[in-house]
This record gives sequence, structure tokens and C-alpha cells, in this order.
Amino acid sequence: MIPRDTIAQILETARIEDVVNEFVTLKKRGSNLIGVCPFHKEKTPSFNVNPARNIFKCFGCGKAGDSVRFIMEHEHYSYPEALRYLAKKYGIKIEEREQTPEEMAAQNERERMFNINSFAQKYFSETMLNTDEGRSVGLAYFRERGFRDAIINRFQLGYCPNSGNAFTEFATKNGYDKDLLIKVGLTGSYENRLYDRYQGRVIFPIHNLTGKVIGFGGRILTSEKTKAKYVNSPESEIYNKSQTLYGIFFARNEISRLDNCILVEGYADVLSMHQAGIENVVASSGTSLTTEQIRMISRYTKNVTMLYDGDAAGIHAALRGTNMVLEEGMNVRIVVLPPEHDPDSFVQQNPIEYVTKYLADNAKDFISFKTNLLLKDAKNDPIKKASVIKDIVETISVIPDPIYRATYIKECSRTLEVAEQTLMNELNKILRAKYRKQLGLDPGQDTSYLSYQSYQSYSQQQPVEEPQNPSIPIGFYQEQELVKLLLTHGSETLDLEGKDDDGNDIVYTTTIASLIVDDLKNDGLLFRDPTHKKVFDAFDRGLDTGILPTTQEFISSEDDDVARLAADLLSTQYRLDDWRRHRIVVKTENDVLKKTVLMSILRFKDMVIEDRRTALVKELQSCSDPDDQLILLKKKKHLDDIRNRINRDLGIVITK
Repeated sequence: MIPRDTIAQILETARIEDVVNEFVTLKKRGSNLIGVCPFHKEKTPSFNVNPARNIFKCFGCGKAGDSVRFIMEHEHYSYPEALRYLAKKYGIKIEEREQTPEEMAAQNERERMFNINSFAQKYFSETMLNTDEGRSVGLAYFRERGFRDAIINRFQLGYCPNSGNAFTEFATKNGYDKDLLIKVGLTGSYENRLYDRYQGRVIFPIHNLTGKVIGFGGRILTSEKTKAKYVNSPESEIYNKSQTLYGIFFARNEISRLDNCILVEGYADVLSMHQAGIENVVASSGTSLTTEQIRMISRYTKNVTMLYDGDAAGIHAALRGTNMVLEEGMNVRIVVLPPEHDPDSFVQQNPIEYVTKYLADNAKDFISFKTNLLLKDAKNDPIKKASVIKDIVETISVIPDPIYRATYIKECSRTLEVAEQTLMNELNKILRAKYRKQLGLDPGQDTSYLSYQSYQSYSQQQPVEEPQNPSIPIGFYQEQELVKLLLTHGSETLDLEGKDDDGNDIVYTTTIASLIVDDLKNDGLLFRDPTHKKVFDAFDRGLDTGILPTTQEFISSEDDDVARLAADLLSTQYRLDDWRRHRIVVKTENDVLKKTVLMSILRFKDMVIEDRRTALVKELQSCSDPDDQLILLKKKKHLDDIRNRINRDLGIVITK
């Protein structure tokens, strides 16, 4: 674990302009720097670096944060990895703090697994390159497949000797535990005898996002039918095949740059594509495509091109994966190769110019692909054609964004020559069925009591568990306004007028943090947005201890939501020119800070009270007991009086 004082030293030393300038060409604009955003495609620079606040913000894609956050986003590092990167850049020595026994046990197990895999990878690579058997069998196989030394070395390919337990003996002699060798799948055990699981196989190491070897795929080189063609590492603390993509470490930056990921099926497909210079390519690592793998891709791009063999198996694989990609809100295009090719052979046997042109010319959106494929089978059979239409509309229904669904329905109508309203009716029927299932209703159960709005909400926010556009809670923007004041001016002081215990007029000094936090707590008002509340609570704790949190602490928070919020609120796309040199005085927020804070508190209170008042009115409308009605009316009168006072202070005239 990195000690907190070391983290603080790294954050204080790292200058955002220095860090970003290694990856982005920046130009001076006023007191800030601008450049073309490295996280999305743009022609007009919208990427802004603020050296004074030590943050970056892109006003195009919305990414924002400090130096650590930039490295995490750009290099796809974890928080500790980004800190170590910056520590190395600025020559800061990290002395890890002593961990608890539980932390050490968990970390040691994982680290030992990584170490064993790294040791094994080096052994397999050196065996292939430096032994007679390795060169004549393993290296000869890869060269026969057309792979050059550069790609062999980059992907750390190797070979395990066909001698029973050569690797296991070598590993145990070097101090590696046999139980852990078995656990990570490098060694097998049969009748108390240990053997190499990959004996006589060429080795494809599998890397995680940071380049560490987490597993292996081993391909047999003989035609023995009693042995599996591929042997893969078993599931472990560091390897989960459903959450792994082969080649992702080598492809991630190119995927981000090109805003597209090409998805293939096999190890050799990835190697051949990379060797040809097409590097935004990954494979599903010996499994059917999974939701976790799709979500990993979505960290770098929302666009997927699925490249499959031209045979029947490849076409069906493309169809299986389409719905899953669409369901995650991503855009998918499909390229099917000629029947005699897979991606490996296609790239190996054709010039790169032809390959890139073929991919561009033959990439079809899923509507065109699925329609052409299924209609070919249906021919002129109206029953089969109706089935095709239902199938395609079913696929459209998994798309979470209603605008995209409507666009695809329009395209489907044009392609299939079916009225758009007919397709929309079918789509709504499917969505309603899914809505019933979500509520646990039987297909024939009456749902007349369900509101139209609730169905509309469902149909626009699929999937329900993770709504795309959740409604903004009452008071959200008023909360955000107060959070921004806390972040920018929390430790500053104001002189306020008040009364002492004897009723005499006095002037007292308080911090803005104390004014906001204490005022709201005294009235029992709490923020509803969880990220806003984290900032509020941090200042509340700071007031108790006497040490208020700094802006930098929020910008550099390990909590992604807090760090993003701080960077967003502290960034502005605009600057106030120095009008004073033209003898023109422009009032800024600082000039009217007291009024700004007091008005912001009042606006928040007004919104909360209005929300409570609305709920009370609804309760009053449904209440039939005269005594209860009288109590509710008194409560409403009390809220109305408070709201009137607040709005008089705000200068608002209430007409209802």
C-alpha cells in the first residue's frame, strides 16, 4: 500500500501541464492551455488544461480530473498504477506501508500467481528460442504460420517441452510452490505424480490491461484425437476468462484512437491482424462473447466491428454476439469474410491495402446483415418472412436508447418494405412483454392499473436495473450550486450581521463552509445526491476537527465520482478578460460572494420545501378524515409561511 504522505507528495509534485504535454500538444490560451482531446475524435480543440487548479477538462466528451486521473484514463491504469507512474516520472521513492495480515495474505496470493505466470512465460519463450526442441518444433510452427520474430516477441509466444514435467521440475527447483503451480493451471497431478499441463504445446500468454500475464492458452501440434486441441488456464483469483480479452493490452490505445474495436475469435487471428498493422483487434479468448468482455471494450469505444469466418459457424457466431453488444448500448457492424477464409488466412494471403478496403466496403450494420441473411433463407415464403421481421424487431428491442431504436425501425421499414407503424407496434408489444416480465406478471394478467408513464419510462430506460437517463432528483442543481461554493470558497470567511444573547446587533465572522453546513443541518436538510453528500460530509467532518478539506483533496480523491464532480465544477470553458486595464469594472462571483452564498442556501431550501409542500397537497387530496385534514392543513400553512419568507428574500413573488 502507498502511504498517504507519499500520495500527497506525488499529487503536489505532479503538474498537470507537464503530464498532459507528454501525450497532447498544448497551446496557450489566456491563463489556460488547450489541445485536441486524446479521448475522442474532434477537429476543434475542446480539451482544456488549468495549471492554476492543476486539472484538465474536455468540454467535448466531459472527461476531467487531475494528473492521476489523466494517466488512469489515457493509459487505462488503476489508481495505484497511475500513482507509481507519476512517482517514477518525478523521481519520488515509494516506500510501501506494512499491510495487515489479511491484506498481505490476499495480496501475496495474487502476487505469487502473477510471479509464477511471469516466470513461466519467460521459461516458455526462452525454451522456444534457445533449445533445439523449442526451435525445431515451437518456433518452426509459428514461422510456418507466417508470424515474424517481432510479433512473436511482442506477444511473448513460447513452447513447453514434450518431456512430461520439465517445466514443473525447473519451477520447484527455483522455489515455486507446487500447490500454487497446480492452482494456476501450469502443473497437473495424477496419482501423486506431477506433470506439465502444456507439455508439447505452443504457448499463447494472456495479458491483463496492465500487461501482466494472467493465464495461458496452449495449442497441441499433433493430430492426436484423444487430446484437446487447446488447453487454457483454469479460473483463478487473477484469471476469469469471461472477463478477459486476448490482445487487449496491445490493442487498447489503438482502439481508443480509432474509436473502434475489431472483434475476432482466435489467437492467430489477433496475431496476424496486428502483424499486418491493424492493431485495434482483440479476441474473446476461447469463449463465446460475454457481457463482461463487451463492457471491457466499452471502456475504450462504443463501436464494435465483428469479424468472423465466412462459414456457417462463423455467421452464427456473429448472430449470437450481435444482441449482446446492442444490449450494452454499443454500435455494432459485422464483416463476414469469404467462405474459404478466417481472419488469419485472409490477412496473411492478401495485401494490407486490400484487407483494409475489404473491411471498409463490407462492414454492415446489424439490420442489413441480419435482413440479408435471413431473407435469403425465407425467399418468397410469407410465413418465413414474417418470422424474419419478428426476429429483427426482437433484436431492435434490446437496444437501450429509444432514439436508436426508432432509427433502426425506420431503416428496417425501408429494407423490409413493411409499414413503419406496423414495426413500431410490434416493438411496443415486445417491450410491454418485457415490462410485464420485469414486474413478475403473468402474460395474461390485467395491467390496466399500471400507468402509461411507467411503461414509457421502462421502454426508454432499458435495462431497468441500469437506466440510461435516470430522473434528476429534486434540488439536484441547487445542491450542486452549494457544492461548488464549498469547493471554491469553503475556507474563506464572511462578515455577517446578527444578534447576541441580549438582542444587541453584532457583526461576526464565519467560514462559508460553516455557514452552509451548519445552516442546513440546523434545519434538518440533507443532500439527496450521494456524491454531493460525500462532499458535504467531508466539510462537516472538517468543521468538527478544525481542518477543512482542500480543493486538491477532492480533485485527487480515490472516489471516481467525487473526483469527477470536483473537476467538472471547477472547470469553465470561458474566461473573464482583464477588463480593468480598459477601466471597465466587471463584478465576479468573489465581489458578491456573501449574496451568492445566502441566495444559494435560500434557493435550495425553497426547492426542498416546495417538494415537501407538493407531497403534503397530494396527501391532503387523498385524506377523508376531518381531523387528519386539519392537521395536514396546519402543516401546509406552516410550509407556505416559510416558503413566502424565503421567496421574499429571494425577490420572488408567489402567485399560487
